[in-house]
Amino acid sequence: MQFAFVTTISHTLHTPHTPHTHDLHSTATPLPRPIAPGQPLTALAPMQDVTDLAFMRVIAHYGAPDCFVTEFFRVHAQSRPEKHILRSIDENTTGRPVFAQLIGGDIRHLTRTVTELLRHPVAGIDLNLGCPAPKVYKKNAGGGLLREPKKIAGILAALRDLIPGLFTVKMRIGFEDTRHYAEILDLINEHRIDMLTIHGRTVRELYRSPVRYDEIARAVARVRCPVLANGNITSAAKAAAVITQTRAAGVMIGRHAIRNPWIFRQCREQFSGKPVTRITLADVRDYIRRLYEATQTDVLTGAPIPEHAHVARMKKFLNFTGQSVDPEGAFLRDMRRATTAAALFAACDKHLLANPSATFSDEPHPGVIARPNCET
Repeated sequence: MQFAFVTTISHTLHTPHTPHTHDLHSTATPLPRPIAPGQPLTALAPMQDVTDLAFMRVIAHYGAPDCFVTEFFRVHAQSRPEKHILRSIDENTTGRPVFAQLIGGDIRHLTRTVTELLRHPVAGIDLNLGCPAPKVYKKNAGGGLLREPKKIAGILAALRDLIPGLFTVKMRIGFEDTRHYAEILDLINEHRIDMLTIHGRTVRELYRSPVRYDEIARAVARVRCPVLANGNITSAAKAAAVITQTRAAGVMIGRHAIRNPWIFRQCREQFSGKPVTRITLADVRDYIRRLYEATQTDVLTGAPIPEHAHVARMKKFLNFTGQSVDPEGAFLRDMRRATTAAALFAACDKHLLANPSATFSDEPHPGVIARPNCET
């Protein structure tokens, strides 16, 4: 599928000093250039306990997105930027820019944290206004702030004054409804946000309800900056369809990049009208091996992770990957029983190497459910 509006998007993203439909304010720092010039942007979503340095490197091996966003830095009175998240910025070898995301509600501590983060090679600062975890929104951070547009206005004003380069926002369409949505979108314009990512659900809807892409289209029409569409982008074909429906400047993909690390490469193929790479079960077995080896050490200490703990963490990743292995969910059932590396890889070999040339489904098989939901 070839996009008729690619030229417009390219102009929007890379000539920030020229007024146009998506960006009517000047930006000192241009947004990241797509890997494939003229195509919509792709980004890996920030996911707690997932998008660390090791995972970013694995994703880059199979086909990097145009940019990465870190797990969120928790900001409060006693906080300092978490060292393991800083590593994903300071030791980035993916060849793609990394935005630092932060979450919090106190302006003084947010500005202090931004000042510290700007000492590192960040592509920009991203503010989380969408996390639906109760332990976050009950502290009036993340998605909880969507109930208070005036407080959001104060935060955006303070951070915009402080950040000389790119300042981006990731948000949902509201807390329990969309009553404040238009007002917050107007604040995005007022405070000259450089890029906005919209997850098309409310905080209360978590990940269960259908994504309201019409609300993402509403944001595209209302704000002056480029908008990334987020939420249930399951495949390259779905990414293309969502961009066509919403007119967004690109997509941000989270859980389905855990399931299918080739998805960003496939998006580039889809956007250019080329055949989309077919992934086999043997390819998936290689991904699991690479991911296991990349995540064997503790992100803080560098010490080897005990086998039982590492296997337990791998199962969290494979809960998503298993959605596309077989329609009966047999791989998931066997994988979830494993408590040792030998048992885990025996389950992988049983289901992935018995017929290695079989196709790994681009879409999750209907009814094959992953757990847990971890995209922030």
